[in-house]
Amino acid sequence: MIVVGVSAFYHDSACAVVVDGEVVAASQEERYTRRRFERGVPMYAYRSCLEQAGIGPGDIDMVAYYENPTKKLGRQLWMLLADGGDRGVGELDAMQPAREIRDRLGYDGPLAVVDHHEAHAASAFYCSGFDEAALFTADAVGEWTTTSCGVGSASGVELRQQVPFPHSLGLLYSTVTSYLGFSVNSDEYKVMGLAAYGRPRYLGALAQLVLNSADGDLRLDTRYFRLRADGAMYTAALTDLLGLPPRPVRAPIEAVHRDLAASVQLLLEELLLEKVRYLHGIYPSDNLCYSGGVAHNCVANTKLRRGGGFRNWYVPPAPGDAGGALGAALLVQHRETGARPTTALTDARLGPFCDGRGAARVLHAAAVPYEDFAGREEALLEATADLLAAGTVVGWCRGQMEFGPRALGSRSILGDPRDAGMRERINRLVKKREEFRPFAPAVVAERAGEFFDLEVPSPFMLEAVAVRPGAGLPAVTHVDGSARVQTVERGTDPRFHSLLERFGRRTGVPVLLNTSFNVRGEPIVRDDVDALSCFVRAGIDVLVVGDLLVRQEDVPGVWREYLARAGSYHDRLAHNDAYSFFV
Repeated sequence: MIVVGVSAFYHDSACAVVVDGEVVAASQEERYTRRRFERGVPMYAYRSCLEQAGIGPGDIDMVAYYENPTKKLGRQLWMLLADGGDRGVGELDAMQPAREIRDRLGYDGPLAVVDHHEAHAASAFYCSGFDEAALFTADAVGEWTTTSCGVGSASGVELRQQVPFPHSLGLLYSTVTSYLGFSVNSDEYKVMGLAAYGRPRYLGALAQLVLNSADGDLRLDTRYFRLRADGAMYTAALTDLLGLPPRPVRAPIEAVHRDLAASVQLLLEELLLEKVRYLHGIYPSDNLCYSGGVAHNCVANTKLRRGGGFRNWYVPPAPGDAGGALGAALLVQHRETGARPTTALTDARLGPFCDGRGAARVLHAAAVPYEDFAGREEALLEATADLLAAGTVVGWCRGQMEFGPRALGSRSILGDPRDAGMRERINRLVKKREEFRPFAPAVVAERAGEFFDLEVPSPFMLEAVAVRPGAGLPAVTHVDGSARVQTVERGTDPRFHSLLERFGRRTGVPVLLNTSFNVRGEPIVRDDVDALSCFVRAGIDVLVVGDLLVRQEDVPGVWREYLARAGSYHDRLAHNDAYSFFV
C-alpha cells in the first residue's frame, strides 16, 4: 500500500511517501519554493517524492493529512469570539484543506485525516524501532491539544491524556520569544541560544504565568496572554509583572533580555521534566518517544533524557509540523494494513539526490574552472580534508537531502572547529546572523565520548551536551561550555564519516563545524544550482557539489555583482524567469 502524507496551511508544509510500512521519501516544500516556513500545499515536494519513489499519482492508495480541519475550525471560531468579534469568520472553511490538496496535487482518491498530535506521536513511535513506548508530544497547539501523552504498541498510537488550548508549553515559550522581539514559530531557537548568556532572575515572575502543572496537566494564567492570530502574544499585564518593557525588533540585546531568555528556558525545562517524570510514573516503560515543536529545544532534550526516568528515548529528525506529514502517512498505513517500519529511522537523508550535473553544465558553459572527481571518491575526500585542515570554509552539497531543520552532512557548510576565529568568520561573512548563536559539531560516533559528555547516539543534532575540558573546539563550544552534537555512524553515512575520519587523521580531532548550507533568511539549499548560488553570494571559499570542487577565486566577478544586485533568491525566482542567470 502506498500512502502519501501531507502537512500544510500553517507552517513547514511537507510531503512524505510510505510504501508497505517503510519510509521511502520526505521533503519540505520550502526547499523548492525558497520561502522559509512555506505554508502552502507542498506541490513541488509532492512531485519530488513521487519521482524519488518511482511512482505516479495513479499509484497512490491514500493521502493522509496531518490534522483534523473540523476540530481546528472549532478552535479558530473560539479564538475569534474570545477576541471580542467575528471578523474573519466567513473566511474559515473546514473543507479548504481537502479541496486544495486535491486541486493542487491533482489527486482524486481517498483522503484520510488524523489528529495533529497523533501525527506527531506517530512520527516518533513508528520511526523509533521500539515495540512499545510511552508517548509524549508538546507544541503550541494542534486542533485543540497542546500537550499529550499516551502509549505506542503493536495496536498503534493511543493518546490518553491531553492538555487543551490555550494552556500550552509552546505558547508560553513563544510568548516570551515575541516579548524579546523575535519572530514566533521561527526564532524560538534564538531564545534557547541566548539563554546561555543570562541568569534566570525572572524565573519567579514567569512562574506566575503557570497556575497549575500537576499530574500531567497545565494551566496558564490567561491574563498575560493575548490570544489572537496577529500582533503581539502578550498583554500589558506581562509588562507590569516583569517590570521590563518588550524589546523592539532589531533593538540591541541587553543583559535583561539575556536574563529573560535564561528564565523562560529554565522554566520550560522544569515544566517538561515534571511532565515526563509523571508520564514515567503512569506508563513505566523503558522507552519514550517524544515529538512536537517543543522537541526542537535540544538543551531541554538532554535534561529530559537524563532525568525523566526512561532508559531509552527517541526524537525524530523533524519533530515539528513538517514531520507531521511523515507521522500521518505512517499512522494511516498501520491502521489500514498493520504494516510499520521494521527498523529505527537513524538516517534523515530522505530527500532528492544531488549529483552536481546541473552545476557542471553551468560551470562548463561559463568556462569556470573546476575539478571533477567523478569515479575518484577517495581523492575528493582527501582534497576536502586537506582544505578544511588548512582553515578553508567548504560548502558541501552531496547525496540525498536531509528531512527536517538540520543540515546533517548532505547540505552543510563545514569548517575547522579548532579555529577560534572560524565561528565569527562564518557568522559575519556567510550566515550573517546574530553573534550569540552557536554553531554545531559533527563527530564520528565511535569517538564522540572523547570530546563531548554524550553517552548515546545523537544522529539528528537534537541534544546539547558539555564539551570535554581540553577538547580544543572553540568554534563549536557555546558560552556555557555546551555543544549541539551530531554523531555520524560509519554504517549510516559512510561518505561523511570518512571525511570526518580523514580530517581527524590530519588534526587529531575527527570533528567538524557543521552548519546549514544557507544564508540568513533563506531555506537550506536543495540542489546544485541552489548550492552554486549560495556559494557565490556568501563568499564561501570552496564548493563541493556532487563530484565537483569549485574555488571562489575562480568565480567570475560578474556573477557576484549580478547576485548582489538581484536581492533574495526568492525575488530572483519570481522576477528572473526561474533563475535564468544560471540555467
